[in-house]
Amino acid sequence: MIRAVVMGVSGSGKSSVGSGIATELALPFIEGDVLHPESNVQKMASGIPLTDKDRWPWLARIGTELAKTEHGVVVSCSALKRIYRDRLRQAAGGPLAFIFLDGSPAVLRDHMSKRTGHFMPVSMLDSQLATLESPIGELLVLRQDVAKPVAEIVATCVAWLTELGL
Repeated sequence: MIRAVVMGVSGSGKSSVGSGIATELALPFIEGDVLHPESNVQKMASGIPLTDKDRWPWLARIGTELAKTEHGVVVSCSALKRIYRDRLRQAAGGPLAFIFLDGSPAVLRDHMSKRTGHFMPVSMLDSQLATLESPIGELLVLRQDVAKPVAEIVATCVAWLTELGL
């Protein structure tokens, strides 16, 4: 059973990559942003960075979704700190793969400026980058450069997840 979190800062392509992976693997995709309490959405939309206290209930909801899956799932979640990822690993109750969408601030800003209908303003990118603790070196992590085309990233991730055989 494949359980995967597509992680990274805002603008990294978590939703596009995550839904693509889920489609290719015939798994459900859960958009982590829809699990945020409204108070978190309002803070971010107003340009106010979230605190750990703000994030814990959101991470708990994501953890619940990971744990209740019977056939596998792909979830998008920024998972910026190791403690957040460790909490998700514990909640999942089994192996949990992380796909780290990484890129230069310039590429991320470009991605953010081109999307429509998202609550996160470009001005929040710097606070997310400052909060990010790289998952490189942690168990079951695949880094992908967001400068690559989404289809290429998805294909690489699908091959990696399939090879893992979780």
